[in-house]
Amino acid sequence: MAVIHRTTVKPSKTELLADWLPGRPWYRGGPAAPVLEKSGGFRLDDPEGEVGIEFMVATDTSSPGRTAYLAPLTYRGAPLEGAEHALVGTMEHGVLGTRWVYDGCHDPVLVTELLALFEGRARAMAQSISDTPDHEVTRSYGGAALGPHPFTPEPADGEDGTRLPVPGGLSLHVHRVLTPVAENPPLPPRDALGHVATGWPGPDGTRLRAVFMTLRTL
Repeated sequence: MAVIHRTTVKPSKTELLADWLPGRPWYRGGPAAPVLEKSGGFRLDDPEGEVGIEFMVATDTSSPGRTAYLAPLTYRGAPLEGAEHALVGTMEHGVLGTRWVYDGCHDPVLVTELLALFEGRARAMAQSISDTPDHEVTRSYGGAALGPHPFTPEPADGEDGTRLPVPGGLSLHVHRVLTPVAENPPLPPRDALGHVATGWPGPDGTRLRAVFMTLRTL
């Protein structure tokens, strides 16, 4: 179970992301640094209790239409060997000390637990409350068993998000730029074998919802 600490974090997660996002091929902003606010998301628990796993919605309030980005992040107490290229940055946690923050698509712990979520073997947890399921997160999967099978993620970023091959001859697509839909809950694309979806607060008290991740055959 992940314990959510009420403490200081310096720099903040949105400050780290504001420096990191403009270098991504799926970034929609201009040359100026984005102005980000943490809009929502959910967490997964690491069964070993060592790695923090968060799927954060970070909204660029400076862009026309308020662009919402999905940032899967992992938080570690020591560097992840061989993942220097995936480091978003480091921050000082008031309780846990130095934390290394990674683009979670490169972290085998996050990818393994995400596949478990697709299959219903893991639960989505509330982003900011300890030991509390997030019942708004919906998921589906209609293919062969996914694992667990230890493997090294090899994601590729493109203009439409991040894709990575996963066991079973499938492709995991992380929708980095979230496109709100009218359906509640959001429906999976017709050609998808599985999906994960949820909502987050929009402007003026609205609730926005989108598909966050999909699984398809390669």
